[in-house]
Amino acid sequence: MARPPRAVFVTLLTAGVLAGLVGGAQAAPVSSQSGTAAAPLVLEPAKTEGAAPTAAGVQRALAAVLKDPSLGKHFGIYVYDASRGKPVFSVGTARPFVPASTMKLLTTVSALEALGPDHRFTTKVVRSGSSIVLVGGGDPLLVTKRPKDPLAFPARASLQDLAASTAKALRAAGVASVTLGYDASLFTGPAANAKWEPNYLTEGIAARTSALWVNQGRLTPGMAKRADSPALAAATAFAAELRTLGIKATGLKPVVAPAGATAVAQVDSATLGDLVEHVNLHSDNDGAEVLLRHVGLATKNGGSYAGGLAGLRATLTKLGLDVSKARFEDGSGLSRTNLVPLDVLAGAVRVATAEDKPQLRHLLTGLPVAGFNGSLEERFAGPGTAAGTGMVRAKTGTLTSVHSLAGYVRDKAGTLLVFAVATDSSPAAKALDARAALDRAAAALAACGC
Repeated sequence: MARPPRAVFVTLLTAGVLAGLVGGAQAAPVSSQSGTAAAPLVLEPAKTEGAAPTAAGVQRALAAVLKDPSLGKHFGIYVYDASRGKPVFSVGTARPFVPASTMKLLTTVSALEALGPDHRFTTKVVRSGSSIVLVGGGDPLLVTKRPKDPLAFPARASLQDLAASTAKALRAAGVASVTLGYDASLFTGPAANAKWEPNYLTEGIAARTSALWVNQGRLTPGMAKRADSPALAAATAFAAELRTLGIKATGLKPVVAPAGATAVAQVDSATLGDLVEHVNLHSDNDGAEVLLRHVGLATKNGGSYAGGLAGLRATLTKLGLDVSKARFEDGSGLSRTNLVPLDVLAGAVRVATAEDKPQLRHLLTGLPVAGFNGSLEERFAGPGTAAGTGMVRAKTGTLTSVHSLAGYVRDKAGTLLVFAVATDSSPAAKALDARAALDRAAAALAACGC
């Protein structure tokens, strides 16, 4: 189906923003045998031309937006010139903000730093005597059935494929019936965050985080009721898959797989880089909480959410961000007790633009595009936002009376501006107005030649 004209236009604009973001477009390689000349650049690198933006210029560009009453009493914006490596403008930044889902920027940048973008999470089956054990490796997107679309992004590992490999191995060994255990011990501590609203679990807003789950613990598609024990639900689904393949699996119970158990089969997740893009594009709360626990494990703080928070703080500090005034309570931003300075939210994007941090690039390439995809698909459609359409890439954050936006844009002179703008005091009845004001602020930066 043909893409709507606006979407085509946005695609072209987005390509322009990304060209030269961290080094420019690349020419095609030259064949050493043919001696032919290199192919021309697909896109010319973006160039920083003209005068650098000034605090006074940015203030003028934002003046009207910052007077919008829908922003409430506690709002602010922080703007950083990433092309020249210096802060440009800030207002209302004396106190930290409830970040809502822009908290995911901190979680995902920490995961990329701690684990690397090529890391994968493995779900496996091991054999111990007459038993097999399904061992969770913390794959946030493990699904029951193989996706019908082989090109779906990111790729999903499935219990269907794992069962097929397992059944093949068992049949080859002459085994048709097994006792099935399941091991979710990679993650420890409470499965639900004590700082969340009680209805988050009951209404399907979030799941009990587990190292072994399928479909993020959902019992039905969509934002629906989650399993009380995601690991047991995954093991039950796995047993059903084995049964269709002629292998009887009984005695489902939680166990810890022996260290020396023989591997039978495994499936691997998409790369961490792809998972990060998914989490930020779709604001995946469950995926963010899983990645938080992986940060805890990678930094040797353990696989609980408390360990993840300790690892998060340590990793952000390692990246050069001052988190001394921040309070972290989860990885997704669902908790209203998270408090983060705007320069730290923008800092997660800023460090990903650094030439010496290529491992963090997926943070940039996975951010929603204004007016085009992800959580910004329906945004930047009102008055005063046209300049940002297709040009702004940013992570959104929304809770009652809380609205935030953090990302990057190139201004008219080609300067790469990293920004964070937020309010956590917007009148509930003015939610759409406050959100539109944030869009206008980001669009004003795109239009700025200041």
